[in-house]
Amino acid sequence: MTQRIALITGGSRGLGRSMALHLAQAGVDILFTYQSNVAAAQDVVARIEALGRRACALQLDTGDSASFATFAGQVRATLADWGQERLDILVNSAGAGVHASLLEVTEAQFDSIVAMHMKSVVFLTPLLLPLMKDGGRILNVSSGLTRFSLPGYGVYAAAKGAVEVLTRYQAREFAGRGITVNTLAPGAIETDFGGGAVRDNPELNRMVAGMTALGRVGQPDDIGGAVAALLAEGNGWMTGQRIEVSGGMLL
Repeated sequence: MTQRIALITGGSRGLGRSMALHLAQAGVDILFTYQSNVAAAQDVVARIEALGRRACALQLDTGDSASFATFAGQVRATLADWGQERLDILVNSAGAGVHASLLEVTEAQFDSIVAMHMKSVVFLTPLLLPLMKDGGRILNVSSGLTRFSLPGYGVYAAAKGAVEVLTRYQAREFAGRGITVNTLAPGAIETDFGGGAVRDNPELNRMVAGMTALGRVGQPDDIGGAVAALLAEGNGWMTGQRIEVSGGMLL
């Protein structure tokens, strides 16, 4: 059995970091991206290597599509350094939020969110497909906010809704190579996302817990564990699906 390799965008912090560590614990070697925080990226590399797995951090701004071709070349070179040619897993996770009502959101905010979350899935994924094995796995990260609505997240949720539609089309178009494509939709999680509001605002934290069936706000490891399970070997007969991991938020 060949060693499995995953590429995770946005793997230096938050949910991406937890995904990287959980997949490494499951025996997967990890390439991941960071945008600017070199120290955080190096910490994740060290933690993965301590688990006995290979790791490499590559800089990438998913809002800058002009850099995608160069990045794909860096991925190819890293695989070659590892004596490999192909990835098994791609997780499109990198992103950031914007909190602004539809009456207040600026065009610059809109363009940034669409580029970071939607445009990257459209234009980065095809550049990485030649580096993926037949029968590989792609997981696009969406949000529970595509199912329920909370004030101020309209543009962010709309971009994630587009990702969910794109996932179904990718699942159909990539199926000829046996590559599965699914969406993971986290609920509210205690991270630094959106300035850490869910994590750091006790009132908001209690409100979210109160509307969640399991009675608490999610933790990064809830998502990392779910991703490792979804991408486990033997779980390849699911494609084009949206899987929400929210603890039953707003059922």
